[in-house]
Amino acid sequence: MEDKLINLKKAFDEDIANSSSRENLESIKIKYLGRKGAVTQVFKELGQVPADKKPVIGQKINQLKGEISQSLEAKEKELENGQISGSTGNFDISLPAITKDVGSPHPLTIVKDEVCSLFVEMGFKIVEGPEIETEHYNFEALNIPLEHPSRESFDTFYIKDKFLLRSHTSPVQIRVMEKEEPPVQIIVPGKVYRPDAVDASHSYMFHQIEGLLVDKGITFAHLKGVLSVFTKKLFGEKTKTRFRPSFFPFTEPSAEVDVSCFICGGTGCSVCGQSGWIEILGAGMVHPKVLKAGEIDSKEYSGFAFGMGVDRIAMLKYGINDIRLFYENDLRFTKQFS
Repeated sequence: MEDKLINLKKAFDEDIANSSSRENLESIKIKYLGRKGAVTQVFKELGQVPADKKPVIGQKINQLKGEISQSLEAKEKELENGQISGSTGNFDISLPAITKDVGSPHPLTIVKDEVCSLFVEMGFKIVEGPEIETEHYNFEALNIPLEHPSRESFDTFYIKDKFLLRSHTSPVQIRVMEKEEPPVQIIVPGKVYRPDAVDASHSYMFHQIEGLLVDKGITFAHLKGVLSVFTKKLFGEKTKTRFRPSFFPFTEPSAEVDVSCFICGGTGCSVCGQSGWIEILGAGMVHPKVLKAGEIDSKEYSGFAFGMGVDRIAMLKYGINDIRLFYENDLRFTKQFS
């Protein structure tokens, strides 16, 4: 029996030395340690060994089994690391390496970071606020009256009591003004929520960037200057800016801001509706009631605010005609921005 164990070990050592693939290694494992394997058969023959020699032979069989198991594990690790002793086995070293997909920022993240960095260069500080807000910060402090349609349930996600999912990033203006003394110069990126029916141009969740500057002697000319610099840096030096009168409860005067179409150069195309202009954001001088809600004296300080949709700017910048593409996690779409 001892000679049989020695021969069995030699046969195994020869087989394991010539093993060059996982499939071959698995067959060796079955050959020696399987239910009908060589080691199992030796255990069955232990009953034929004289009683006085059984303990010694049994110990040697267990030792052999342990050595075979350790050798198999070591060989498996060599195969995993591509370190085959004595030869390259079945590996073709001329084959190209297996590459892994490398992730990249989402297009909305790219645009958000680019917009924020442009304002940071102009001295603005990035701040964020909670996505679950109160009616006070989302409406009342921003001079939005109780009867305003935006406070209805068809335009706002209410949670419980006076809590809701913020419908814009403007509440952060109030939170910052309450805590900081002027001058205040902030840029606020974040997600906002409105119960819109999802289609090519609407989503119940989208991204906004809010801007606020409050100090002594701030005028509408400062607002125009800041936004003109921003649009030229974002869309190109030839970009022109146009301000149209508008109305927002939290600013007075208010304006819609257009830029000359960067697709057609202002001559008219399908993107700009043949007008030569594209609307990108809303802006205005901070309403005195909003300054008061932020605990700032409107007689001593003034300021301007603006807000833009990141999704809309990304659609314009990259020529995307369906907002749903941003949220479908389709790698065929997102890989284009690597």
